[in-house]
Amino acid sequence: MYAKRRQQQGEGGSSNVFSMFEQSQIQEYKEAFTIIDQNRDGIISKDDLRDVLASMGQLNVKNEELEAMVKEASGPINFTVFLTMFGEKLKGADPEDVIVSAFKVLDPEGTGSIKKEFLEELLTTQCDRFTAEEMKNLWAAFPPDVAGNVDYKNICYVITHGEEKEE
Repeated sequence: MYAKRRQQQGEGGSSNVFSMFEQSQIQEYKEAFTIIDQNRDGIISKDDLRDVLASMGQLNVKNEELEAMVKEASGPINFTVFLTMFGEKLKGADPEDVIVSAFKVLDPEGTGSIKKEFLEELLTTQCDRFTAEEMKNLWAAFPPDVAGNVDYKNICYVITHGEEKEE
């Protein structure tokens, strides 16, 4: 009962949420939290979300959409709750080796890369199809080499770790 009451008061979920992330990731989430917490009161509110979205050019966000975002948390969204929400979202993500294995099916020679054109065709014609804008963003984040190859192991690393691999 005490833990449930603490969570409703915005104190956050379990304190071990910080052990789910590396220190550098926690710092990045803290920076993001600070940007979203526009009024600097330590809680992300509907008004904070409206303000940060407006600063990014999204001016006509409906009140219901903002309420739905805030209601994803069980109470006020302080930093611990914010981090917990990300931890819960990431729990469903596949481990890096599973994602790499999926890409390896497309790389029978085991080169560690896939032709840009091939990957683009798959992503724009199969399942949840990527839009032209999503493809543009993908190539901006993961530019192919001069031969037109894409390093899928780097993509997998970023999907599971949230930052580019330093070599």
